[in-house]
Amino acid sequence: MTAHVPALLVADAEPTVVRFVDEVGRRTGFEVLACADGAGVVASITHRKVEIALVDLHLPGIGGLDVLRLARDADPACQVVLMTERPSVDSAVEAVKLGAADVLAKPLDLSRLERLLGSVRDESVRRHHLLELDNDAARRLEFCGLIGRSPQMQDLFALIRRLAPHVRAALVRGEPGTGKELAARALHTLGPRSHRPFVGVACAGLEPITGEVELFGRAGQGANGGTVFLEDVAALSMPVQARLLRVLESGEVTRVGSLEEHDVDLHVIASTVRDLRQAVAAGRFRSDLFYRLAVIELPLPPLRDRREDIPYLTAAFVRECAAALAKPIKGVTAAAESLLLSAAWDGNVRELRTVVERACLLAEGELVTEREIAQSMPAPGGTLLTGASDDRREVDGGDQLLATVERAHILRALQRSGGNKKAAARMLGVSRRALYRRLERLDLGATITRRPRRVVHAFERHAGA
Repeated sequence: MTAHVPALLVADAEPTVVRFVDEVGRRTGFEVLACADGAGVVASITHRKVEIALVDLHLPGIGGLDVLRLARDADPACQVVLMTERPSVDSAVEAVKLGAADVLAKPLDLSRLERLLGSVRDESVRRHHLLELDNDAARRLEFCGLIGRSPQMQDLFALIRRLAPHVRAALVRGEPGTGKELAARALHTLGPRSHRPFVGVACAGLEPITGEVELFGRAGQGANGGTVFLEDVAALSMPVQARLLRVLESGEVTRVGSLEEHDVDLHVIASTVRDLRQAVAAGRFRSDLFYRLAVIELPLPPLRDRREDIPYLTAAFVRECAAALAKPIKGVTAAAESLLLSAAWDGNVRELRTVVERACLLAEGELVTEREIAQSMPAPGGTLLTGASDDRREVDGGDQLLATVERAHILRALQRSGGNKKAAARMLGVSRRALYRRLERLDLGATITRRPRRVVHAFERHAGA
C-alpha cells in the first residue's frame, strides 16, 4: 500500500495563524497549503484534492461564508472549517447550515485543533486504504474481462468454467450492456479452441443474401476451426436461420454462388436481448434452431440486480481511464460512490463505464467527486452528451437543472481544449456539428466566435452552477 498524505489548506491574512496551523498540520500528518484570500481558497480546491480547509470568516475580498459556498460547489467532499475572533451562536448555525464542518474561535485551541485534524486524517487514510483494496479486489475478481463478486456473477463464472471444454453451441442472453460478448469470449478462451480465431458477426440489419455471404463466406472461412459469435441472433432472417441450422447439424455449407458443399468446423455462440421463446411462438424464429443453440444457456444479470459489484467495476474503469488519460486518479469519493450505487443503470455495465470515463475526463485531482459523476450521468428522459449526434437523444432544453449541468459539462470541455471546438467535441464524444447545435440551444452561441480566453471566462461563470 502506498503512503497517503492528506492536504490541509489554511486561509488567513494573519501570518501568525498560518504559521500555527502549518506547524500543527504538519505534525498531525498533513501537507499544508496556505493562501491569504478567498479567491486562493477556491482556486486551490478546484485544482487539487484538499481534505480540509481552515478559512478565516473575515477574509479580505471574498468573505468566509461566500468562500464556504464556492468551496462546497468546487469540491463537496472538502471539509471547510471557519475561524473567527468573534464567534456567535447565530454565525455558527448559519455556517453549519451552509455546509461548514465546524467553527473555531481564535485564538485556536491546540487540543481541539489536533483532535479535528486527527479525525480528518484518519478518515482520509481509511478512504484511501479502501480505494486500494477495491482496486486490488477488482483485479482479483476479473474473469476474462468480466468483473463480479456477487453470487450471480460467481455462479456465471463457475458455469463457464464447467461448460467451456465441451461447448459447441450456446446462447448468451441478457439486456444491452451486460457483457454478452465477454461471456462468449470467455467460453472460447477457456475452451480447447482458444488458439483458434474468434470472429464476431452483428446480425442486426443483415439481409438474406448479405447475411449468407457474411456468415458462410467471410466469417465462416475466417473462423474455421474456431468460434463464431452471432450478436443479436434473433435479427437473422428465416432463410439465414435455416442455413445456420444446417451448419450446426451437419458441419457442411454450400457457399453463395457455388453448388459444392464444404466442410466447416465451427463452434457457434449466439447472443440475444430478446425472449427467443416468444419469438418462436410468434413464428419469427425457428424452434429447431432455438433448441439447437439453447442446449447451453448463459443468462447475464442486469447491473441493478448486482449492485455490490459497482465499486469493483468502478475501480477497474477508473484505473484504466487514469492510465489512458495519464492522470493521477485513484478512485471516487464516498459521495460519488453512493450516487453510482443508487443509479438505475438501464444501460448496465456499458453505461457505467461511459459515466466513469466522462467523470475521469472532468476530474482535476486524485478523486472523482460527486459533482463530476452527476455531470456525467444520463438524465431522466434523455442522455447527457452521448456519443450519438442524433438530437433525439439530447436533454430536454426546457429542464433548467439538466441544461445547467450540460452547460457546465460543455464549458469545461471548451476550457480544456483552449476553445478549440473540434477538440472539445472529440472529448465529449459528439460531432462538431452536434456541439454547435448544443451551444445554440443552451444559449452559448456567442462562444462559437469568441476567442479561447472569453470561453474560459464563460466557464468561470457557469462551472459552479
